[in-house]
Amino acid sequence: MNEKSYSEAYKEAGVDITAGYRSVELMKQYVARTMTEGVCSGLGGFGGLFELPSGYEKPILVSGTDGVGTKLKIAFLMEKYDTVGIDCVAMCVNDVICCGAKPLFFLDYIACGKNVPEKIADIVKGVSEGCVQSDSALVGGETAEMPGFYPEDEFDLAGFSVGIVDKKNIVDNNSMEAGDVVIALPSSGVHSNGFSLVRKIFDIDHISKEDLTKPREELLGKSLGETLLTPTVIYVKPVMKLLERIKVKGISHITGGGFYENIPRSIPDGLGAKIKMADVKILPIFHLIQKTGNISTRDMFNTYNMGVGMSIVVKKEDEAEALSILQSNGVQAYHLGEIVASQDKVILN
Repeated sequence: MNEKSYSEAYKEAGVDITAGYRSVELMKQYVARTMTEGVCSGLGGFGGLFELPSGYEKPILVSGTDGVGTKLKIAFLMEKYDTVGIDCVAMCVNDVICCGAKPLFFLDYIACGKNVPEKIADIVKGVSEGCVQSDSALVGGETAEMPGFYPEDEFDLAGFSVGIVDKKNIVDNNSMEAGDVVIALPSSGVHSNGFSLVRKIFDIDHISKEDLTKPREELLGKSLGETLLTPTVIYVKPVMKLLERIKVKGISHITGGGFYENIPRSIPDGLGAKIKMADVKILPIFHLIQKTGNISTRDMFNTYNMGVGMSIVVKKEDEAEALSILQSNGVQAYHLGEIVASQDKVILN
């Protein structure tokens, strides 16, 4: 901590730079968990340095950026801040792996109304956990105290990931054809998308903490708040294992826009994914959202992941082995559908 750096005038304007130093001290233990072989710099510099790994013929860097969105409102109400960092990392690294890239490092950005060091450290604790789950190094970040712009007890959280893939191993859809199969990788819940609709349906801005935290039978005994705050699944390690052994023809991260927006992004023109709704293992939270909000099934599948956080396309002959690899790496993957000749990218019936 820099004990000589202090500005009374800046503090009177609402920015306490010493709180920033305290935040860095508290988060160091969490950042240390994420250090990987390529890290060339410590915390506190002006840039995070990372040495590219060897063994790539034509290394291609892949980047992804995202935030947590209005899911943060649930964290504010629950006064729980140590999981949204996992969501922040997940939303970035899950995009990066859709190209077949291995995430290398991550940086976060936290903007807050008031820097409470313990709260900032809790947020970074979650970010570091997400980095550990994705084999990423947390090489830096920024905490911006912005009084008058954000309420004192609120913050925003975003970040970005950089990954690497050999050019010859980039996952594209050039070889996809009718007869290939679609595999589902289950989600843990709503993940980090569609929370504006969630908040409207459950009137989150006016709900009491008691109602948010009481157990609900429809959610198998969990509370609404606990269920909604469940962190996004990070698929990096099982997908990397799959890519080592199986030719993957397409990967889609199912985020905002649901099936109808995201699955088509990995499917070429002239082909579509044919999926039976009855085969989708829909989680209880989605039934509750649909019932409470009187939402059409079409809108549900065009807004939420519905229990499928990622979809992967492989040859039919590789399906059994692909499922085995994913399941042995902690993902209860299952057959979701098949690729067919179609002008519609998604056929749900």
